[in-house]
Amino acid sequence: MDRSSKRYTFLLIILILGITLSTAGCFGREPATRIHLGEVEPVNATQQEIYPHRIGVSAIISPEDSIIYYQELLDYISERTGRPVELVQRETYQEMNDMIEDRSIDVAFVCTGAYIEGNEKFGMELLVAPLVYGESHYYSYIIVSNDSTFDSLEDLRGREFAFTDPLSNTGKLSPTHMLALMGETPESFFSYYIYTGSHDNSIEAVAKNLVDGAAVDSLIWDYSNEMNPKLTSKTKIILKSDPYGIPPVVVHPDIEPEFKNELKNILLTMHKDPKGAEILENIRIDRFVEIDDSEYDSVRNMSFETRTLQ
Repeated sequence: MDRSSKRYTFLLIILILGITLSTAGCFGREPATRIHLGEVEPVNATQQEIYPHRIGVSAIISPEDSIIYYQELLDYISERTGRPVELVQRETYQEMNDMIEDRSIDVAFVCTGAYIEGNEKFGMELLVAPLVYGESHYYSYIIVSNDSTFDSLEDLRGREFAFTDPLSNTGKLSPTHMLALMGETPESFFSYYIYTGSHDNSIEAVAKNLVDGAAVDSLIWDYSNEMNPKLTSKTKIILKSDPYGIPPVVVHPDIEPEFKNELKNILLTMHKDPKGAEILENIRIDRFVEIDDSEYDSVRNMSFETRTLQ
């Protein structure tokens, strides 16, 4: 089967399995392939007579893996607050930002790029951030198949590439900035590119040689490489970006102060509770910490520089 056939087979599989692909724009009109899917319905809504807290999770990883990754954490929050919790997912980072803005959800785990956009637009507020391997920073990895001869971003000129989401920092903004510094855009540099909707989908696309390269979140690649290296073992990192402020937990600026303070305290102290510490260990988070907005200035500056150079 040639590369073109493989690529379209992969996209068909994504449709069948219901894996989310992104559709929203960030840097203007995008010529890349987009596929619309229906909304992912909230899960784990119980005790309907009590209003549940609605917690959003951006499509950083695919929906099925998101449930596995976050469910224990959300169950813990429900247990501590004494109220049911709904896990809410949507196809794109932009949709999740819109739900925070109109207060359809109470709190959300979002990408750094989505936080920057939401903070600028309506004052999206930081609640806490995860500390992972002792760092409150993460990176963009440019990955390729480990059986390829590609060793640099320049080697991917004229090749096929996978981005994650138009609002993704590590999966779109960072690699676009790298290209801008080279005097290029995704349109001028790559022969073809797609949005996969999640970082694990991008890893899979590279591992199966459906695209030549991808930009992915270091947290997702490192976690996958440690816990289930079936796909990451078929890829190699050829470029690591500068550090960026880690994807945070956010709220609307007008959220009820009592709930905001309660949730913040739960997350900041869960590493001191044996059950909470076990959950954090399972998802490879050291603990949650307070983080200052200035940690995200480098991403703001990168976004401005990218727009200026293009």
